[in-house]
Amino acid sequence: MGDTNIVTSPNEKYGGSPFDHNNAKWYHEFLDRSYLMEIQSKGGAYTWSNQGSEEEEICEKLDKVLSSPEWGFLFSKAIVVVDIVVASDHAPIVLLANGTMKKVKKDFKFESGWILENDCVNIVKEEWSPNEGRNHRGTFRINLRRTRVKLWKWN
Repeated sequence: MGDTNIVTSPNEKYGGSPFDHNNAKWYHEFLDRSYLMEIQSKGGAYTWSNQGSEEEEICEKLDKVLSSPEWGFLFSKAIVVVDIVVASDHAPIVLLANGTMKKVKKDFKFESGWILENDCVNIVKEEWSPNEGRNHRGTFRINLRRTRVKLWKWN
């Protein structure tokens, strides 16, 4: 489970250099020889981004989970969930052996008194201001989550 650094099909890549068929062929031959299989993922299509501007953005699915056929048989409902990138160039991946995740809800409530605090105002401005180094895909949802996380930590 982790960073394989290999794009295995053209739909696992956006931007940058062309898809490398030889690397994909090598990867699939490796899986066959090793009797391994990839556990399918849900969520984001890509697990890594160079976080470049829209013109220079590169996104790839580099993080994968592999298993033996025996493990796959024992955990036939297993899935991998690709989460939202918050503070890295890689998206976290979560292996759910039984196919479901029990949600633990952390309540977040914006306190109206925070608006009087300069730190709070600066956090909101920072997370919602255009930033050339950030990935622009899904900006609203990502900005909202980053703002919530930073305000939660700040509080």
